[in-house]
Amino acid sequence: MISLLRIFSSCAGGQPALLSLGIAALFAASSIAATVEGKISLTGLRRTSARTQNLSGVVVWLEGKPAEPLPPASRTIQMVQKTKKFTPHVLAIPVGSTVDFPNFDPIFHNAFSNFAGQPFDTGLYPPGATHKIRFRRDGVVRVFCNIHPTMSAVIVVLKSPYFATTNVAGEFKITGVPPGEYQLRVFHERATPETLNALERKVALADGSLSLPEIPISESGYIEGAHKNKHGFDYPPVTDQQALYPGARR
Repeated sequence: MISLLRIFSSCAGGQPALLSLGIAALFAASSIAATVEGKISLTGLRRTSARTQNLSGVVVWLEGKPAEPLPPASRTIQMVQKTKKFTPHVLAIPVGSTVDFPNFDPIFHNAFSNFAGQPFDTGLYPPGATHKIRFRRDGVVRVFCNIHPTMSAVIVVLKSPYFATTNVAGEFKITGVPPGEYQLRVFHERATPETLNALERKVALADGSLSLPEIPISESGYIEGAHKNKHGFDYPPVTDQQALYPGARR
């Protein structure tokens, strides 16, 4: 229900006048935001039984009008390094956000990325320390550790504040979306760019909630390759890491 809104203006005689209720109601209605929700499914070579399948970590977002302001520069999100893992494994953030990489392991770490989304290198730092990186442009940033080749993560930097990441069941919910027309986009780290491009669609939103049909994502055609260290070379054998990096052990 739209509550009555009294907006007063000064008339020529200096007495307040009640503006048209229709104008007030239109003003109030224009601020109503929508919710977009749905679910993804995975098909292809990596398909497993429904009981064991983990559908988390797929990013779904909306691009388009109305204008999408950049987030405050002070917004900081953590990607924790613990038990030789980055958590969360997939992190979606708006452009302008800062990611904090605290080291909660009893060993050294060195987070880095050579990908075009935003190359960065935290350098080697000890247990209990942290390093912050601000992401200034949109793109997919694949993150690794220069010491531990099994450590990897993905940061999806978006030029939109309207996004969500799926849970284990593949469900997502994007809230606070102003009415308008948008382009729905999807990112899944084990899908090819061609597959993801084909999933794009236009979405028209009014106030209220919109439930989308299930979005099937094929993993066919994706090939996972070994990555190099930050210098572009193969990782040294495990026996050499202790000498190269103090405190580093696998």
